[in-house]
Amino acid sequence: MSTGSEASRMPRQARSRRRLGRLRMSIYHMILAVAIFGFWQFASGALIDPFWISSPSAIVQFLWTGFASGQLITQSAVTFYEAGVGFLIGAVAGVIAGLVLAVLETPRRLLEPYFMAFYGMPRIALGPLFIIWFGIGALSKIVLVITIVFLLVFYNTFQGVLSVPAELKRLVRVLGAAEWQVWTKVVLPSASPWIITGLKISVPQALVGAIVGEFIAASEGLGYVIQFQASTFNTTGVLGGIAIVSIAVVIINDLLDRLERHLLRWRPREQPKTVNSRAT
Repeated sequence: MSTGSEASRMPRQARSRRRLGRLRMSIYHMILAVAIFGFWQFASGALIDPFWISSPSAIVQFLWTGFASGQLITQSAVTFYEAGVGFLIGAVAGVIAGLVLAVLETPRRLLEPYFMAFYGMPRIALGPLFIIWFGIGALSKIVLVITIVFLLVFYNTFQGVLSVPAELKRLVRVLGAAEWQVWTKVVLPSASPWIITGLKISVPQALVGAIVGEFIAASEGLGYVIQFQASTFNTTGVLGGIAIVSIAVVIINDLLDRLERHLLRWRPREQPKTVNSRAT
């Protein structure tokens, strides 16, 4: 009875420790944020001219005014639309291409040099070309985001599938699993950490691609706002636009972390080692 009760207590204790660990880390994050922004607020004016670094309070005031007027909401919606549509198309295409080429050896060998050449190409440099082809509207930014996201997700998916041990796949086939079961029970679960990592890496790059495209030629969007504020030497406006992007990336990354924990809940968690105090 004592052994069974101890075993039942261990999962509860592990969950309690994880909750306490997350709470402790949240407190650490808040302390660090207060320290950084507090020092920034103090240094602005006392140590450094606010013209160069602005201040947290001025940035908050800029954001409050911009969102209250609706201007920043409209500009943010444009950028997030471009990045979101490009991310969705590029991610889906990257996953599909990665899965297909990881299975088909001949097309993989045929196309791999071309993918490598395209991967080595600075995709941001394609922005002006896309502006010429697709105009200064949202389409050129979406295409730029697609090219950036596609290769990141493709290579992570591709490597994730190839990293699945061949012995494991042969084993489940010997046990009578059909090919679709091999994929759904072995290949995709094993490759999912790689795929999710590719998605997480692609999120900030998608926003960067949309904003860089707006830098090149645009009449709306956060990139346009940042460029306009920079042209008027308004450091507060520039940092305000950057703050919107940074906050969005943090929120999306947290959502992807939650998705990763949900999809990979099948993986066993490492249990802390315990010492049995009773003599055997």
